[in-house]
Amino acid sequence: MPHASFKILPGVDEIKTPALNEAAISQSQLIRFMPDRTLGGIVQKLGGWSKYFNSTVGSKVRALLAWEDIYQNSYLGIGAEGIPAGGGGALQVVTSGGATDITPQTNTFNIAVSLSTTIGSNVVTVTHSSSNISNYDVVNFETQVSVGGIILFGQYQCYALGPNTYNIYAYNSVLDPYIATSTVTNGGSVAQFTLTSGSDYVTVTLNNHGYFVGQTFPILVATSAGGITLYGDYEIIQITDANNFVIPATTQASTLAVTGASGTGVNATLTYTSAVTVKNGSSIVVAGIDPAGYNGSFVVGSSSAGSVTYPNATTGAYVSGGTISGQFSFFENSGQLRLVYQKGIGPLPQGTGYGVGGYGLGGYGTGIPPIASTGTPINASDWTLDNWGQILISNPYGGPIYYWDPTTGSPAAQVIANAPVVNNGVFVAMPQRQIVAWGSTFTGIDDPLLIRWCDVNNFNVWTALITNQAGSYRLPKGSKIVQCLQGPQQGLIWTDLGLWAMQYVGPPYVYQFNEVGMGCGLIGRKAAAAMNGVVYWMGQSQFFQFAGDGVRPVRCPIWDVVFQDLDTDHLDNIRVAANSRFMEISWYYPTIGSNGENSNYVKYNVLLDQWDYGTLSRTAWINESVLGPPIGAGLDQYIYQHETSPDADGQAMNSYFQTGYFVMTEADVKMFIDQVWPDMKWGYYDGTQGANILLSFYVVDYPGDTPIVYGPFTLTQTTKFITPRFRGRLVSIRIESNDIGSFWRLGNIRYRYQEDGRY
Repeated sequence: MPHASFKILPGVDEIKTPALNEAAISQSQLIRFMPDRTLGGIVQKLGGWSKYFNSTVGSKVRALLAWEDIYQNSYLGIGAEGIPAGGGGALQVVTSGGATDITPQTNTFNIAVSLSTTIGSNVVTVTHSSSNISNYDVVNFETQVSVGGIILFGQYQCYALGPNTYNIYAYNSVLDPYIATSTVTNGGSVAQFTLTSGSDYVTVTLNNHGYFVGQTFPILVATSAGGITLYGDYEIIQITDANNFVIPATTQASTLAVTGASGTGVNATLTYTSAVTVKNGSSIVVAGIDPAGYNGSFVVGSSSAGSVTYPNATTGAYVSGGTISGQFSFFENSGQLRLVYQKGIGPLPQGTGYGVGGYGLGGYGTGIPPIASTGTPINASDWTLDNWGQILISNPYGGPIYYWDPTTGSPAAQVIANAPVVNNGVFVAMPQRQIVAWGSTFTGIDDPLLIRWCDVNNFNVWTALITNQAGSYRLPKGSKIVQCLQGPQQGLIWTDLGLWAMQYVGPPYVYQFNEVGMGCGLIGRKAAAAMNGVVYWMGQSQFFQFAGDGVRPVRCPIWDVVFQDLDTDHLDNIRVAANSRFMEISWYYPTIGSNGENSNYVKYNVLLDQWDYGTLSRTAWINESVLGPPIGAGLDQYIYQHETSPDADGQAMNSYFQTGYFVMTEADVKMFIDQVWPDMKWGYYDGTQGANILLSFYVVDYPGDTPIVYGPFTLTQTTKFITPRFRGRLVSIRIESNDIGSFWRLGNIRYRYQEDGRY
């Protein structure tokens, strides 16, 4: 009887039907392809994994980073979602001694305005009872406040005078001291807004505001009255005087709802929300009053908060309701300061400062000694992590930028006070070393197309001056920046529409920006990675790579597997996973019905230009690093190091592949196969050759038939042949393993056959 062999082509192809995918693989799970000089690639079992440390993080891990300090101590940074159960911390660092919680801590307060300053000074004293302030803390004024001719807004380093009092140093937009023009004691005022019914213009009162037409006025605390909610960035369209200016609202002001009404004498009193004042001289139209004879117009004689009185038409009548239209005013945040404290809880690095104030003007030079002061640990939906030399740089999605130096003993990451307060991600640009932030801000409201960067080798300087290389750029195209990373010799910026390059050119422009790809936007904010000088990413419906020849699509024969089963409501959970040991790039992604979490993967071998796929969940990943082989985070909240064993953390790996249909004959006759000779590598080189392989045959006469399954047959190194004894026209083979501690690689399986009739 004649003999033949199953020569299997490398790569998985799910676009082809099994009958079209002859002699190739149609299904896979936890396999890979090893480059071979004859066949191109040989299929083998995927490398296994084991726990990096034996405790769960406490919540889903969204970011990982490995780095080393100047003493050659290695660290693993972990950014987790939310506030992990069990006190693990949203930001952790793992060393040989275990995990340490370094989660930044914060407190938010709404307090009465109590600020003091002296004419000719830029020092402002804040009185805040129960603030428990220390010199390590940074305060963010989310409400703009005017005091003595100074406008305070944004982040300031605190210099404690006592547990409830501290100084800050006011500087303007070009870092010149903001000098007080009058002395104020326990005073100050937040912005007041004045609306007129039927108008979409809002007059803002903020003493000594210093604005001019065309500038942006940010409102960070949503405040509502008269059918208008003010929140976001507003362009100033008119300057009335030094204390007043005009901004446009998105809708016209309506009326004030009356919450109560009374009156039995010659006057009727309408009550409304106490946070609003009806302005003196306003023309008020009262409507909906019982009886109807009370309806009418009148002029308010004096400004009134919470209620307004008008003359009754009939003495002794009762007033039961109504609405008020006219001119009325209200303060942002009901007249209170919104203060957000970033608690330092530890020593500041020697000599860094924050660029303003200095240690000789407060803090360590004067006042009380630094003390530990705690707040509430922050939570985040996602993180970006990078390292500035030995310093960990971290950014919770939509939040400030923090740093942590492992050599100082600081128990928590500290905010970079002069950095933007809102950012969607950061990376450290090399070789000049600058933090680059995207989805950043100048006002406290995120701009999804704005990029900002700090000065070279100084992450405390973010204001662009001719004496430094800090700066910013707003992309002119796209709707948002999805991800940025340091690529080969340049920074790369993905929007939802395309790819941009930011090339360092030095002063005065610092960076040059060019669009290098269109129609190749990124699908999610962790879906791109660089490996071996080439950048790979997942677009909305295609995979791409970027190298010296520009942007090119990557053909994907398993396109159906990922894009037809992708959960498009949770695209930002997608994680790219580079494995330079085997020149593979994987994408872990959520499928329909997986509750938004990554359940499956597709994997691309860049040397062979071949794909495979399977089911495995990873929520974060880093490539080979100072910590050794790649590290990934599981949905079970454990951290795993990959390529460390043949098993799945001590459990058997169910690895398999199934081919398309081999055509046993091109004629009408069927073929009979009675003997199969296995050929495998049954273990690691110079190791135990003890793998147990399960071999099954799926036999049909026509492509649409339900297969008849023969097997599985158990194969070992001692198996000379098996006798499956089946007949048919088409056959698919499945090779599988589920034993502990084994490794295998496919060889040349041969079989014995003969013709066996037509039917």
